[in-house]
Amino acid sequence: MYRVPFGDKEYYHIFNRGAHKSELFKNSRDYFRFLSNIYNFNDANFNPQNYKYEESKNVVTQKEKRMEIVDIIAWCLMPNHYHLLLRQKNEKGITKFMRRLGTGFTMYINIKYKHSGHIFEGPFKYKHINHDTQLQHLTRYIHLNPLDIYDPNWRRKGTRNTEDSKNFILNYQWSSLNDYLGNKKYHHLLSPVTKEIVFTQKPKRYIEFLCEWMIKGIPNSLDIAEFE
Repeated sequence: MYRVPFGDKEYYHIFNRGAHKSELFKNSRDYFRFLSNIYNFNDANFNPQNYKYEESKNVVTQKEKRMEIVDIIAWCLMPNHYHLLLRQKNEKGITKFMRRLGTGFTMYINIKYKHSGHIFEGPFKYKHINHDTQLQHLTRYIHLNPLDIYDPNWRRKGTRNTEDSKNFILNYQWSSLNDYLGNKKYHHLLSPVTKEIVFTQKPKRYIEFLCEWMIKGIPNSLDIAEFE
């Protein structure tokens, strides 16, 4: 499949799922490993010869010196898929980063679970983000994605219990939401420009921003195809 080159300083929604919709993350160590990969692979000085792809206790450990090749603006990991909001910092940065991420996690899964072959349903998918409003809505879309686990029908007509849904989202640990709210769970995964570019609201206002969709669902006027 031909891919249009990613533009520098442009934003992209990147997503993919497990082959045949199978689970990508079976336990917390799988999630942590993917997060560790996100952090370590986002470095121009990354050396694959010094990286252990097999099972390890490696978690996200902050480094003093890094040269990021993409800005990571938001992310969410679900049992069988992931979402990333990226901005390319230099030529071919996204392509290089995503190649490392796909290859690295495939190697990890194949070694750990004695699997052979592809673990993703195909090459990663992406959508170019064209304007600021779309960018704001996309962070909301990504951070509300885990609500599918609690209430699969929320997108169409809103959630059945807003308070419980809010608690579920706030307690879901595999997304950048808590870092948006200032809790600094995995804050060094996000690029420093994130707050300047996207998150200018106070945590309380951002939660209200999320609840707008929780209560009513995603508006019919908003074309989800803009994101995926």
